[in-house]
Amino acid sequence: MRQVIIIGSGPAGYTAAIYAARANLEPLVVASSVEAGGELMNTTDVENFPGFPEGIQGPDLMTKMQEQAERFGAEVLYDDVVSLDLDGPVKKVTLGSGAVHEAASLVFATGSAPRKIGIEGEQRLSGRGVSYCATCDGFFFREKAIAVVGGGDSAMEEATFLTKFASKVYVIHRRDELRASKIMQDRAMANEKIEFVWNAAVVDVLGEDAVTGVVLEDTVDGSRRELALEGVFVAIGNDPRVHLVHDKLDLTGEGTVWVDGRTSRTSVPGVFAAGDVIDPTYRQAVTAAGSGTVAALDVEHYLAALGEAGAPAVDADQIEGLPEADAA
Repeated sequence: MRQVIIIGSGPAGYTAAIYAARANLEPLVVASSVEAGGELMNTTDVENFPGFPEGIQGPDLMTKMQEQAERFGAEVLYDDVVSLDLDGPVKKVTLGSGAVHEAASLVFATGSAPRKIGIEGEQRLSGRGVSYCATCDGFFFREKAIAVVGGGDSAMEEATFLTKFASKVYVIHRRDELRASKIMQDRAMANEKIEFVWNAAVVDVLGEDAVTGVVLEDTVDGSRRELALEGVFVAIGNDPRVHLVHDKLDLTGEGTVWVDGRTSRTSVPGVFAAGDVIDPTYRQAVTAAGSGTVAALDVEHYLAALGEAGAPAVDADQIEGLPEADAA
C-alpha cells in the first residue's frame, strides 16, 4: 500500500509529487492516458512562470516538472482513474486498466476542462472545425477564416497564436469590452489579422460535415446574423474536473472541491485537493504549483501524525487510531 497517491499531472500534481518525493513518501502520480500534463500541454508561450525570463513552452515546462518529480522518486503511471473509494482509512483508486491501488492519503489535483458553449452544432461538429485547443489544431486552418469565442486571456492567446496560420481571426465576445489583461488585449488588438465582433453570442454552428459558419445573436437588440467561417475555437473558460468526487467530497457553490481555509484538507480525512480543482478565481500555473506544495506538506503532516512519515508502507490499523481533530 502506498503512502500517497496523486491524481493529476498538471502544475499542482507534479509540484505535490516533487515535495512528497523529497519527503521520502514515494508518491504514485496517476497521469491521464490522453491528457497527461494538464492544460499547459495545450499552451504555447508561458511568460509569467517565475524562473523563465525568456518564457517557456507549456509542454516543456510540464516535462521539466515531471522529470524533477521522478528524479526524487515519484512514479508516474499513464492511466485514467475510473472510480474512487474514499471511505475508511485506506483510499482505493481504480484505474481504467482494472488495477486497484491503495494508499493512506490521496491528493486530488485533476484540474479543469474547457467549458463548452452548450449548443447542438458545437457538439455535432466538435473535431470537424470546432476546437478547444489552438496549439493542437491551429495547423489545420492555414489560410482559412476562423473565430475565437471568448474575451479572457486564454481567448486572446488563442487568437494571437492562430494568426500564424489563419488568413483571418474573428474574436467573438458577448460584451463590448474584454476581460483579458491589458498586455494580452494590446497584443491582440495590434494584430492586423484579428477583428473583434462585440456584443455577440454564438447561438448555432453551421455545417454538415465541417464548419461553414456561425449564427450570431446581438446581445443588445437580439438580432441575428450569419458569419461565414471554416473553424471555431471556443475559449470561454474552464470547469473543475470533479466528476470522480461527486457525493464523496464537499463542493463549493462554484463547483470546486471545498478545502478548509488555506489548507488543502477536504471534507474527508486523508484526502487533500490542489490546483484549479479548488480554485475558481486565479487559475494560474504558479498558484496551482503553490497549491500543490500546500497539499504535499499537509499530507506529510497527516502521515507524521500517524507516526508513519517516511515509512515504506502504512498500517491501516494505525490510521484508524488517528484522533479526529488531527485528521480534519
